[in-house]
Amino acid sequence: MTQEKQPITTNSAVPFPSTAVAAEAARDDAGIAKEDTAWTDRPEPAAGLAPITVAAPTPEPQDTAEGAPGRAPKMRADSISVFYGEKQALKDVSIQIHEDRVTAFIGPSGCGKSTFLRCFNRMNDTISGARVTGRIELDGEDINSAQMDVVHLRARVGMVFQKPNPFPKSIFENVAYGPRIHGLADKKADLEGIVEKSLKRAGLWDEVKDRLAESGTALSGGQQQRLCIARAIAVDPEVILMDEPASALDPIATAKIEELIHELRGRYAIAIVTHNMQQAARVSQRTAFFHLGELIEYGRTSDIFTNPREERTQDYITGRYG
Repeated sequence: MTQEKQPITTNSAVPFPSTAVAAEAARDDAGIAKEDTAWTDRPEPAAGLAPITVAAPTPEPQDTAEGAPGRAPKMRADSISVFYGEKQALKDVSIQIHEDRVTAFIGPSGCGKSTFLRCFNRMNDTISGARVTGRIELDGEDINSAQMDVVHLRARVGMVFQKPNPFPKSIFENVAYGPRIHGLADKKADLEGIVEKSLKRAGLWDEVKDRLAESGTALSGGQQQRLCIARAIAVDPEVILMDEPASALDPIATAKIEELIHELRGRYAIAIVTHNMQQAARVSQRTAFFHLGELIEYGRTSDIFTNPREERTQDYITGRYG
């Protein structure tokens, strides 16, 4: 006979949300217009599952754009499925990415979160046998249409990969490469300004400003990843995709990447894949939980980590599997 699963208690080990996340959970949402209506009318938590309580710090000022009526998402995915040959890796996923938020994709290895992330700038096009169905829009424009210039799309939707991959060029040339090939700077002074601004935004300028001629591959792992972020933002993208950007870094370098994500929020729409649930709780405002190629739950990060609607979500964040 199967042993009955015990309900979650306040002593269960769960990731502790950041101040911003916990404060968001404590805010009074009265009067704020509804959004993401496809996800708000969800069922109540499964019977027998007690909510996880987390003390809320002093609330931060309300984000007035949070509930702005009629506010369109930066990117919208509708009914996305991905196939590798005959194998279906992603099943009918729909989600919205807003420009003033960080959206985290979490779930066990092989659940489809990285595959889904790559759909947003058509990186799956480079994989032989991959096929994507459904519709993804960037500012209302179908990115999979024949009229979409993929090179231009990837300039608008930049990507930072799990393993730092600087070019075998100087630090300066790593950042200058994108603006140069896209014709964003006509003069050397303009190019130098773009490089400096990008490195400052990536939090790397003070560490490398006196050695811009040195190879980018000579930097530490954390510095290389921030160099790749600087390279991505040098072409002035609208969206930044991050596929486990800190998974190969030490805790100090990881903290710098997370601080950088906080600073970039608001300038860019950001979507991040992470296996680290504590990291998702610290850096994101929206979280999507994937399992076996399906989107199980999507909503406010504070709700996902403190009061998930789905039993599978609760099981995952409390370590019962994954």
